[in-house]
Amino acid sequence: MHFRPLLVCLTLFALTGCPAGPADAKKTAAAPADPNAPSAADTAEATKIFQERCTVCHGATGAGDGAASAGLDPKPRNLTEAAWQGSVTDDYIEAIIKSGGTAVGKSAAMPGNPDLAGKPGVVAALRVYVRGLAR
Repeated sequence: MHFRPLLVCLTLFALTGCPAGPADAKKTAAAPADPNAPSAADTAEATKIFQERCTVCHGATGAGDGAASAGLDPKPRNLTEAAWQGSVTDDYIEAIIKSGGTAVGKSAAMPGNPDLAGKPGVVAALRVYVRGLAR
């Protein structure tokens, strides 16, 4: 008869599980960082590249109003437009960054950056930068 409380306790334990402990803490820990996310160094290089190469046409805020934009036809893409941002894929943006406008059937006035072909982290960071310009 002394086993009955123990049996009830074990049954309740089996039905409800054990209380939160170290094993449960592991289940609720934050998910690991995205292994494909650009590194801090990639992000810094991408920011510098945007400022040095892209702002000439796209402008500092990406609105397509850079110093060289006045003489271009068609005008540079306004990278801040939500409609455009929603209409293109990440692969599309990366293709333009690497190979220029002709790679996606757009203007040859948008030059490629062949020096970035071996730097996928920097290209990804530039894509993230462009995505961050959306309003």
